[in-house]
Parts: sequence; C-alpha cells; structure tokens
Amino acid sequence: MSDSASSPLRIVSIGGGNGLSTLLRGLKRYTLAYPNALDITAVVTVTDDGGSSGRLRRDFDVLPPGDIRNCMVALSSDETLLARLFEYRFPGGRGLKGHSFGNLFLTAMTHLTGDFSQAVKLSSEVLAVHGRIFPSTAANVRLRAHLADGRTVDGETRISRSTSRIDRIELAPRRARPLRETLEAIAQADLITLGPGSLFTSVIPNLLVDGIPQAIAASPALKAYFVNLMSQPGETTGLHASDHLAALLAHCGRGARQRRTGPRAPGLIDVCVINTRPIAGKALESYQANAARPVENDIQTLETMGVKILGEDLLRMAARRPTDGPAHRIRHDPGALGAVVVELALQARRNKSALLPRAARRKSA
Repeated sequence: MSDSASSPLRIVSIGGGNGLSTLLRGLKRYTLAYPNALDITAVVTVTDDGGSSGRLRRDFDVLPPGDIRNCMVALSSDETLLARLFEYRFPGGRGLKGHSFGNLFLTAMTHLTGDFSQAVKLSSEVLAVHGRIFPSTAANVRLRAHLADGRTVDGETRISRSTSRIDRIELAPRRARPLRETLEAIAQADLITLGPGSLFTSVIPNLLVDGIPQAIAASPALKAYFVNLMSQPGETTGLHASDHLAALLAHCGRGARQRRTGPRAPGLIDVCVINTRPIAGKALESYQANAARPVENDIQTLETMGVKILGEDLLRMAARRPTDGPAHRIRHDPGALGAVVVELALQARRNKSALLPRAARRKSA
C-alpha cells in the first residue's frame, strides 16, 4: 500500500443490518464532498433468513440480498431515482407483497450472472455506488446459536427472538471461505471498523468466516469497534460494553487465552468507540418497555482488555412513522459516525502506531 498523502484513505467496514448502512451513509458525505479521498470497502454478513431476504433464499437458493441492498443504497449518489427504486417495497400483490425491488433485482442479476458477488458488483455500478461491497462469504451459510439454557437454535430470525442468553454462535456449514478481494482489502486498509450492529447476528458472523479474523489481526490497519447504543432483548440483555468486546474476541479464538486476566484485544481491536451523550426521555421509556436498555460503557474494564477508548456524542433521535411504533428510534448519527471514522483513518495514515487522533480526546462516559 502506498503511504502517499495523496492516495485515498482505505477504510474497510465490517458488519450488517442498519448499523453498517448508517456508518456507510456517514462516509458517503465525504466521498461526495471530496471525490477520491476515500476508498471504502464494506464486508457484509449474509446470514439473514427472515422477511423478503429469507423468502428469496428459500425460493431461489440465493444469498440473502437485504443487507447488501441497504449498503448499496447507503453508498449510492444522494436522492437518485434508482436508489429510491431499490428501496421500494411492494405493498401488495400475490407473491410480491413485502419484497423490495432491490432484493428482486439482485436475485435476478445473480441468476443472470451465475454469481452473487458479480451481481453485487454490477448492481453497484448501476447505482453509482461510492465504494465496493462484498459478501463476507459466497457460501450459503446459516447461523446456529448455543444458548445458556442448553438449547441449540438455528436461523438468524429465531436466534434474534430468543429470550435466553447466547453462549456461542457458529456458521452452518462451518468451513466458509471469504472472497479474495475481502482479504486483500483488509491487508491494505488504513482503518478497519466493526459495528455498530447486532452483536451476534450482524457483526460476529463475519468473523466466523475462515481467514477473516486472521487477516484482521495481521493487517497493519488501525482497528475500531463501535459499541452499540442499546441492548437487544434476549440477544444482549444485561451485557456491558466489555461483554460485547469479550464475545467478539471469544468467537475469534482470543477469549480463552488468559482465563485469569480475561480476554485481550490487541491485534484485533485497538480502539472502542462509545457514545457519551446520555440517553433519556420518552424514546428510552418505549425501549425499556421492550426490555432494551442503554449499553453500559464500563471503561475501566475495557481498558484492562488492552483497548483505548474514544468517546463522542454519537446519538441521533430519528423520527418514526406513526405506524412504526414508538415516536422515536434511538440510532447512531451517520454524520457523527462518518466524522469519527475519517479522523481515525487520517490518524492511522499519519502514524500506524498511534491509537487515538489528537482531536478526539477521551471524554467521560
């Protein structure tokens, strides 16, 4: 990789669901304002088995297109008709109700090309996407969770609805391989981000693909984990920020090395990015009614795990439609995420050994 200040900052973002697309939307603002300043690669989980994606998996034996579609739209040129078309969801019609146009388009393109990754590449060109998007694996994998109560649950949808604590998740089949392009992007990156997003169903599944955690550990890039704002009922109930990091490390084989002192992050995670703005008000009350709580940022425990802490105001209160439930959603702010990612990438480019940018001073949680 060239270290020239004139070459684009190379950022690899790993995850899935709304969290990854939100982060990518924040980065897109920089690509629009400063063309050729960023080289963005998104690595996206492909274990979804619910909704439109699940139906297409079952009917056409394709990888689930939903999370990929969200990332494509997030990185597409603002307010383009095609981007809005990809997001369009059919309100009715036999066999069409609930499907998004983008999911159908990706499915059709997969059948035309015979390759899901190629379908994503060509569809990204249609949308003029500012970056590259890769599925974490081309294998048709599903999630399996081993729960604290001894049960085994198959399928992302069933796992996310479980009320028992998750001990461990795995892919079925286990030996899934990544794309060569993914490993190359990780090796050449200035910054690698994980999260935000559902811990066990959006972030960790990418790390279960053979070769990806090893590539992250071997990369000279700065590695940042974005801690979630809220817990998810069942999936992460009662977990602190350090528990999220410990679970991530354990699934990479790093959690059992030092049982007395606990898991250590160096090599896989350098910085944990946390929100410092208090979460309160009616929006929080609606979440609490559904057993969701703000994730407690236990900074001292995180630091004992060998990571630095970057605290910023990352909160956005997003309005919802009346039919969607509570009046507001608690979400990461795309602009704030994008600013933190770019600043970390700049610092990594200036000095690979630096852990925190000068402008991003530690703040109390």
